[in-house]
Amino acid sequence: MESLTRPVTHIARLLKWGRILARHGALRGIETAPQTPPGVKRLCRIARLGTIQPKIPDYAAAFQAIGPAAVKLGQTLATRPDLVGEEAAHNLLTLQDALAPVGFERIRQEIEATFEVPLESLYSEFDPEPVGSASIAQVHRAVTTEGRKVAVKVRRPGIDKQFARDIDTYEWAAAHLEALGGEATRLRPREVIANFRRWTLRELDLRREAASASELADAMVGVPTYEVPAIDWDRTASRVMTLDWIDGIKISHRDQLIAAGHDMEKLSANLVNAFLRQAIAEGFFHADMHQGNLFVKADGTIAAVDFGIMGRINRQARYWLAEILYGLTTGNYRRVAEIHFEAQYVPDYHSVEEFATALRAVGEPMRGKPVSELSVGQMLDGLFAITRDFDMQTQPHLLLLQKTMVMVEGVATMLNPKINMWDVSGPFVSAWIRDELGPEAALADGLREQGKTLALIPDIIRRLDAQLPRKGAAPPAPPLPEIPLMWDKGEKRRWWRYALTALAGAAAGAAALWTLGIGQVA
Repeated sequence: MESLTRPVTHIARLLKWGRILARHGALRGIETAPQTPPGVKRLCRIARLGTIQPKIPDYAAAFQAIGPAAVKLGQTLATRPDLVGEEAAHNLLTLQDALAPVGFERIRQEIEATFEVPLESLYSEFDPEPVGSASIAQVHRAVTTEGRKVAVKVRRPGIDKQFARDIDTYEWAAAHLEALGGEATRLRPREVIANFRRWTLRELDLRREAASASELADAMVGVPTYEVPAIDWDRTASRVMTLDWIDGIKISHRDQLIAAGHDMEKLSANLVNAFLRQAIAEGFFHADMHQGNLFVKADGTIAAVDFGIMGRINRQARYWLAEILYGLTTGNYRRVAEIHFEAQYVPDYHSVEEFATALRAVGEPMRGKPVSELSVGQMLDGLFAITRDFDMQTQPHLLLLQKTMVMVEGVATMLNPKINMWDVSGPFVSAWIRDELGPEAALADGLREQGKTLALIPDIIRRLDAQLPRKGAAPPAPPLPEIPLMWDKGEKRRWWRYALTALAGAAAGAAALWTLGIGQVA
């Protein structure tokens, strides 16, 4: 019965979530998109039966209503206008990761069970009212027994099981969607969900978040305008994290920043350059740089919090990223096109010249204009629009980067509406390219690589094939779970038809009753 029950459970969840999406008008775009598989369109029609849909879809509110895992998934989909459409992606960027707080007694129990000591032996003061409450954890202000002001982040009890259940269904749905072939295969939904699972599991373990904060602090130690709070490792575990309290103004409070005498143009430039330092120079960046996670201290230092979502880019991909940004800045579209072919983002059977022309159509309207007129976000939308024409597959390792670029641009624009992202980023990118790709750097890299090669000679002789470098910039795809498809059951396929027909009929009947007001429940 396990093989029968499991798909029915997934379908029931999907229909339940589908009805929530329908009530917010969020299925209309999926149902009308020409690339949506017919089977998915049919499920959308079933899910929306009997619902009253608003004229303007509110995707963010729909994901908020579904639950915590959906909030995180919605934030991921905000980076994918090619998958969900530009309208939905823009709306999902407004998704707020905020839930009603858990009662203080349960928080106390969670802390005391984690450290096996009374709360008072860890903190001399502990504010029972949280200063922030998100889908995975909430934050309380406290003072340690040594008198140190700290923020205490406590994971919501049972949230790990809830996320595991929902992600299980996401994986099941993604496997069936990808198996339909065509556009669904190109968009690689299984890898998107696999990356989402990894990001979420990392975020659920607060020790991993503490380690990420510590690593980022080390990477940014030479940047005086950017700060990461120090971790109190003695009061940090998988379910609780303690770090220094940040006294500052939330970066979204622009009027307060101006009243405090801060320079908005300088702040926005410092934020953009801090992101570029992390993404391009270090290859390790804070991937949740929205307005709620950034504060400005009295001396103008930007302090970041919430390091559950971090991104990494390997060295070769960073070279290509820097050259792409520099090429778009300077109008060298031929070189940008060549990089896409070198990285194997575009298949070899396409023309470099044609791709360069398509890039020119995206980049040329943006050059020399402020963000208030054209933006990095619009550039990404334009790039996504040409991916289909050139059979470019989704690059899951770059999803977090795309999301963070849009976030940083949004915050920088809020601070300084006249900012030109190209003008701000150009000097940093060109200097990095000069330092990393110039003659001296090339010589140093050559010597370093030759030394590595000499050290690997014994292994090369024994297993030459295993030592050859892989082509392309993307890291190897993660292992994907084995998910039996409903239509791969041979003779059992007819039973799935019966089960789906019954479920669809039940959904339609319930929708009809709901419409008549008979089936409403409190």
